[in-house]
Amino acid sequence: MKPLQSVAIGLVIVVLVAKFAGYDALADPLGWLLVLWGVRRMADRATLVTLALGALLVACGVWFPATQDLLERSDPSLRWAINLPQVLFCVALSRHLADLAGARDDTRARAWLRTAMVLNVLLAAAPVLVFAAAADDLMGSVYAAAGGVVLLLIVLLFAYANRPWAPAS
Repeated sequence: MKPLQSVAIGLVIVVLVAKFAGYDALADPLGWLLVLWGVRRMADRATLVTLALGALLVACGVWFPATQDLLERSDPSLRWAINLPQVLFCVALSRHLADLAGARDDTRARAWLRTAMVLNVLLAAAPVLVFAAAADDLMGSVYAAAGGVVLLLIVLLFAYANRPWAPAS
């Protein structure tokens, strides 16, 4: 499996939820392990590995039903903070891959990856703006948009896994 395919499959596991007895059968820590497996096979990977490890550690703590219940009852800003390592990883990955594509004059891929990066940055900031405006009814829309942006990144990872500039296995 190519590195970008591993990262994409890992992110699919992170995004999907299948609850059984309060536990997510598609455990996010397993997804982050796949992401790490793909990322560690890339060049210039130190930042990506660090961010993925941070997201893995957060996912390990949040996987338990008691933690999930606590987050549901807590302030929405805490849920935003819990999701921030994943968003930061997606920003860094999109930027890294956009730079690789740009170096090989793949302008279309570079543009799509930069778009994914900018959307992730905007979605990292969006909850803060919603909290500041006290427009809590918009949080559902922000989370739906975030899911769409992660889906875009997953599609791009699968689409670009075989490009000459993509990290080889």
